[in-house]
Amino acid sequence: MTLTFAPAGSDALPLHVLEPAGLEAWLEDQPEATRAWVAANGFQADLGSALMIPGPDGRPVAGLMGYGTEAARRRGRFALAGAVGRLGQGPWRIANNLPGGRIEEEALGWLLAGYRFARYAGRVPEMPQLVAPEGVDAARIETLAASEALIRDLVNTPASDMGPEELEAVARSLATQFGAAIEVTTGDALLEQNFPMIHAVGRASPRAPRLIDLRWGTRGPRLTLVGKGVCFDTGGLNLKSGASMGLMKKDMGGAANVLGLARSIMALDLPVQLRVLIPAVENSVSGSAFRPQDILTSRKGLTVEINNTDAEGRLVLADALALADEEKPDLLLSMATLTGAARVAVGPDLAPFYTGDEAFAAALSRASGPAADPVWRMPFWDPYEEKIEPGIADLDNAPAGGMAGSITAALFLRRFVTDTPRYAHFDIYSWQPAPAPARPKGGLGQGPRAILAALPEVLGL
Repeated sequence: MTLTFAPAGSDALPLHVLEPAGLEAWLEDQPEATRAWVAANGFQADLGSALMIPGPDGRPVAGLMGYGTEAARRRGRFALAGAVGRLGQGPWRIANNLPGGRIEEEALGWLLAGYRFARYAGRVPEMPQLVAPEGVDAARIETLAASEALIRDLVNTPASDMGPEELEAVARSLATQFGAAIEVTTGDALLEQNFPMIHAVGRASPRAPRLIDLRWGTRGPRLTLVGKGVCFDTGGLNLKSGASMGLMKKDMGGAANVLGLARSIMALDLPVQLRVLIPAVENSVSGSAFRPQDILTSRKGLTVEINNTDAEGRLVLADALALADEEKPDLLLSMATLTGAARVAVGPDLAPFYTGDEAFAAALSRASGPAADPVWRMPFWDPYEEKIEPGIADLDNAPAGGMAGSITAALFLRRFVTDTPRYAHFDIYSWQPAPAPARPKGGLGQGPRAILAALPEVLGL
């Protein structure tokens, strides 16, 4: 599946994108046959509508696509993508300026409308192609689409085919493609290299845990990305119910998102020194599983009381963050499908993030709208620090009480970043629960486009 624009020299049909308020004015300049055809088909330029305009021989000569009202467009993203499947094969070129100037978002949405996960069944239907609109950076948009497709493919692939070893293989493939260096610490070597919590979480599975460490770039500021790679989460000895376990193939969504972001950074050749750290494990049940009430000593030296083995993601992230912190990068970001509390707080459509860096927060918020990648800042609320301090150890991995779960998880992670001033954590869902324009049900990137768009301002690129 290739999500690309039609060649610039294509004999493309004109596509007129219209708001309801502009339909009448457009019709006034059309032949009587076109006006009659539009009226007969009841086309009102509503959001998500489309209509082919036939010529004298019945073949299409143009197309109409409804852009709806501004109020309707504010309730979603990728307004054009919802109607792409209603057009003929084309290729098409947008013949007018879009109201609101969201041409880059709509061009990306058009490409993403062609995404299908068809690894196991069916075929990918051909979608109408679009000639890259004038004034957009076509290569950049194609890069964003390819990176998003990578994220979706990784999250959608079941754990039977996407374990720690397979996740490593994807990282190695990216390293080969873009000339990056990669090192992987596997199995008992994690103990030898002082990653005890990654080892503890993954040791019950026959699929060996590992820490993936990818580096790319030799110039510019240092950017480190850490992604949670729990390839399947049973909950460990605190076994999840069947309903709660149903989507746990996506518990490596943090790893998928940082790999997608890394792919964009490398493909666009940004002037940064990039490092990607992924603790890749499977949280399984066996005689060697770590237990409730165990106390683990982390790479940082902090001790952690285990009060729920289903709060494992923060454990593997903690060791990886401690490693990242030792290098003191200019910007450190972690991404994880970490808590259900985040979904309760903001739902599936927003990517909540935590940071104490006001400049990063402001830049990210400004970038997220144009990137069509919504994020929402949440607080590192210091008064809740006591909730993660059990007394018997330095930290509690699952505070009792059931409140502020996303905040306390973020505070837990922050304890492992002591020497890097600029740190942000993203508690993402990485899943589209129901189909929407350019977003079929399934795996989803959350945050990478907003981060990518904010990096030039944040890092002074």
